[in-house]
Amino acid sequence: MKRVISGNEAASLAVKLSRVQVISAYPITPQTTIAEKLSELCGSGELDAKFVKVESEHSAMATLIGASSTGVRTFTATSAQGLALMHELLFWASGARLPIVLVDVNRAMAAPWTIWCDQTDSLAQRDTGFLQFYCWSNQEILDSVICAFKIAEKLLLPCMVCYDGFYISHTHEAVEIPEQSDVDKFLPPRDAEYRLDTKDPRTFSGGTLPANFMEIRYKLQKAFEKAPDVINTTYGEFDKLFGRSYSAVEPYYTDDAEAVLLASGSAASTAFHAIRKMRQSGIKAGLLRLRQFRPFPEKELLSYLKPNIKYGVLDRDLSPGTGGVIAQEIRAILNRNNVRIDINEFIAGLGGRDITVDNVTEILLKVRDDKGDKLQINWVGLKN
Repeated sequence: MKRVISGNEAASLAVKLSRVQVISAYPITPQTTIAEKLSELCGSGELDAKFVKVESEHSAMATLIGASSTGVRTFTATSAQGLALMHELLFWASGARLPIVLVDVNRAMAAPWTIWCDQTDSLAQRDTGFLQFYCWSNQEILDSVICAFKIAEKLLLPCMVCYDGFYISHTHEAVEIPEQSDVDKFLPPRDAEYRLDTKDPRTFSGGTLPANFMEIRYKLQKAFEKAPDVINTTYGEFDKLFGRSYSAVEPYYTDDAEAVLLASGSAASTAFHAIRKMRQSGIKAGLLRLRQFRPFPEKELLSYLKPNIKYGVLDRDLSPGTGGVIAQEIRAILNRNNVRIDINEFIAGLGGRDITVDNVTEILLKVRDDKGDKLQINWVGLKN
C-alpha cells in the first residue's frame, strides 16, 4: 500500500510496524510531529506501547535505558539541542550495550538560535558509540528505522537514524507501507539474553575497576568491527522480502567521472539532480552518497575512490578549527591506508541555507578544474 506522508510520519509508522514497546520523547522542532504521532497511536491503541512523558530529552534517554535493560524494544526521537542534552546518556546506552533506536531530525546547533537544518548535531555525537545512518527520502526513513531495530538487536548497539529537518522531515512523498505480517517476519520480537529480572538477579552498569573497564571497551569496538557484515546481511534480508536494496555507500555515474562529489542527506539528492543535468551537457560528473557514518564505511569507500579521479566532499556541518567532519574522516582513512588521493572540501548549507543545483554544479566544476591546494576549505554560498 502506498501513501503520501511526511518524513516524520514515515518514521512514526516504522516504529509502529516494528512493534516498539516503550517510547519516551520530548518535543523539539522539527522532530515534534514524531512524538505527537506516536502519542496518538499509543493513545488510540493502534500501537500497544507505553508512551512515557518526560520533562527533557535527558530524561527520555534515561527512561529508555531503564526500559531497554528489561529486554523490551525502545525508541525515541529528537533534534539539535535535545540530542546535545542526551549526550551524557548516549555513552550509557552504548556502554551498556542497549539496542535503543533514536531518530535525529537534523537541526543546526545554537547559538545563534535556529530551527533549520544542518548535520552538526548528529555528527558531534560520533564518539558516543551509536551506529549512524543518513536518509535522503521518506521511503528510506521508514525502511531504515525498521532495519535499525534488527541491526541494533543483533549487535547490541544503539542506533541513530538521521535525516534533514524540514527538507525531508516535513516534505510529503509517496511511501510504500509494508504489511505488518511481512515486517513481523523480518523483525521478530526482541529476545534479550540478559535483562533485569527479579527471578534471575544480575548487576547492570555498576562500578567497574580499571582491570575490567578496558576489556569492556574492547568488546564495544569489536562489535563495531562486526557491524558492516551484520548491516549488509540485514539489507540483503530486507531486499529479499521487500524488494528495496540499500548499502553504506551508493554510487551514481562514477564509472567514467572526471569529478565526483561525496555527500549525504538531502544535499545528495540535490547533487543527483545536478549531476544528471551536467551529464546531459556532456560534463562527466558523479556522486558517492554516504548512507552510513558509524561505523565509517572505510572498505566500501576505498573500493570506489580512484587516484585518477578528482573528488570533492560536501559537508553540511562544521567542526570549528578543523572544517567538515566527513572530509576529516575521509582524509583519515586515506592516510591510514596510504592512498594518495587529494580531496577538495566544501562547507555548505549550514543553518538551513539552501544547497541548490547551481551550487553543486559550481562545486563539481571547481573540483574538476582545480590545480591548487587541496587542504583549502571552500565555503559555498557565503553572503559578502
